[in-house]
Amino acid sequence: MMRLRATGIVAAVFVCGALALVRPAAAETVLITGANSGLGLEFAKQYAAKGWTVIATHRRHDMPETLAPLAAKYPNLRVEHMDVSNIEDVKASAAKLKGVPIDVLINNAGVYSDRSACKSETCTGAGDTQTFGNLDYALFDTIMATNVRGPLIVSESLIDNVRASKKKMIIAISSTNGSLSKPLPGPQGIAYRSSKSALNRAMQLVAVKEKEEGITVLMLHPGTVVTERLESNRGQPNTVDMEPSVTGMIKIIDKATIKDTGRFLQFDGTTAPW
Repeated sequence: MMRLRATGIVAAVFVCGALALVRPAAAETVLITGANSGLGLEFAKQYAAKGWTVIATHRRHDMPETLAPLAAKYPNLRVEHMDVSNIEDVKASAAKLKGVPIDVLINNAGVYSDRSACKSETCTGAGDTQTFGNLDYALFDTIMATNVRGPLIVSESLIDNVRASKKKMIIAISSTNGSLSKPLPGPQGIAYRSSKSALNRAMQLVAVKEKEEGITVLMLHPGTVVTERLESNRGQPNTVDMEPSVTGMIKIIDKATIKDTGRFLQFDGTTAPW
């Protein structure tokens, strides 16, 4: 019998006497918001290395310096502009992605504080403007628009893409800072903490609505992560580096099923307090 050598792209085999072409299955696709820094960038790196098709989004006007070398290294990574706080911007991005199945949609983009005066990526912009008596309501609106409304707009605009995929997952990067049962360390962070509480409830409702479509919705707590902006936290108790945090969350995503929809999980797989 004649033997044909596989090229690695298309293999030719005989099936019942007929020549058939066997092509590798298409790679799964992940879309990540806020992929130019922190956890979003780490998600993009790890998924690209796994061979997934990665759609890494950002809100900058130009290609972020952090994503340019990643796009050059991985042909399976695509960089797109998307400001999750801008409804028309998200709709325009969704129109551009029409017909593209998205297996895992990761709502990662978020705002913690006002960084408008920052001149470096390590600047946190943190100040006492989220404590009762000194609230910055413009910042409050920005945080809510990005952290709560943003994931809803993105998920709703791309829901057909998720429904058309094989894995069908929507992920929201949340935080136990929004927990209603966990003891509070102090009175600060009203806007940010409120946004994470609201995000959890909103995504639980999305989970109920989309369960009949077979879509699994999860809220994930990454831990107290040492990002480039929170390098000062290194060495503090209960902190975790970005790589193991994201690796843990990807493992959860890989194993989750529709039975898990609506759950709030920590990066180590345990149930997060809420």
